[in-house]
Amino acid sequence: MTQAPNSPIAATTGGLRDIVALSSSICSIENGILTYRGITIDELAENSTFEEVVFLLWNGRLPTRAELDDLRQSIAEQAQLPEGLLAMMKSFPRRTTPMEALRTAASAMAMFDAESEDMSVAANQRKSVRILGQMASVVAAYDRIRNDREPLVPRRDLNLAANFLYMLTGRSPEPLATRALDKAYILHADHELNASTFAARVAAGTLTDMHSALVAAICALKGPLHGGANEQVMRMLNEIGNPDTVDAYIRSKLDNHEKIMGFGHAVYKNGDPRARHLKEMSRQLGKLTGQQRWYEMSVRIEDMVVRTKNLKPNVDFYSASVYHYLHIPADLFTPIFAISRTSGWIAHILEQYSNNKLIRPRAEYIGPRNQHWNSFESR
Repeated sequence: MTQAPNSPIAATTGGLRDIVALSSSICSIENGILTYRGITIDELAENSTFEEVVFLLWNGRLPTRAELDDLRQSIAEQAQLPEGLLAMMKSFPRRTTPMEALRTAASAMAMFDAESEDMSVAANQRKSVRILGQMASVVAAYDRIRNDREPLVPRRDLNLAANFLYMLTGRSPEPLATRALDKAYILHADHELNASTFAARVAAGTLTDMHSALVAAICALKGPLHGGANEQVMRMLNEIGNPDTVDAYIRSKLDNHEKIMGFGHAVYKNGDPRARHLKEMSRQLGKLTGQQRWYEMSVRIEDMVVRTKNLKPNVDFYSASVYHYLHIPADLFTPIFAISRTSGWIAHILEQYSNNKLIRPRAEYIGPRNQHWNSFESR
């Protein structure tokens, strides 16, 4: 970026890369290590549940057993969608994509929430639970609606991951399937000040309501430079078809200088710490389903890209095969990301509200100077 003469603002790198915009106690990425409230993602992925991580993100500490049970039950109880919202979703045009449906339904959720404009701490805490539960229900319901099936009511005996799989398929999920999605939710829950989280905080900084700040985040996630990479990974796996054709396919991509989706990350120089957990879940699900070729293809792609480009997989790469093993359509991959990331978005919205200041950066002007108005005749 060219700095204008006498500019009061220091020139920055493109996209505000490495610029510190605010302070937060929610999530850190330091020296390649991702933590939520100071606990590493490795510890949480191996030992925690998504609801426990939600409590941690929202409250700054791990819950007691009673608190965790109460949160899990509250999310399940609040997950049912209002009939008016379901009727609205049924009226969407057939061409509506899942992310379009989620964006619009998330906005409409506010109109069916009696506390939508109540900005008190207590009301925002209650809305947080409702929003998280309803986000999962919206994604599952819309998939059923577009396939001419009636949406299912969430079950109160299931956690968020199991409930989503049940509402999507109509069947009680296998324990490994539930654990796989639960772990994916944990790994995607927050990631510091990414584009969608920043959008949520900018919106919240105006003291708009929680639903509106959430919609701002969804709009940012909908962009292909932020969301959708795992959907493209699945498209690549389908094009390859079987492990024997991996080498020729990837070599052709590399020779043509085409990007291999799911590799590299702007903030991880030595590999995304979340990827190995999803890789293991992909392996286990492949064995459970007897369809190891999706895992085997992924491993061969990883080996080749690491060897030739020294790029390691990010969280999107193995999440593609994990979701495929769970019989989730590829165009639901980004909405599932949104379900999980809603926990982080809400944590950041609440943190913004708690010590708010309008987020209003400056822009460096690089346009023409000393211009003057002139008449139509002289233009």
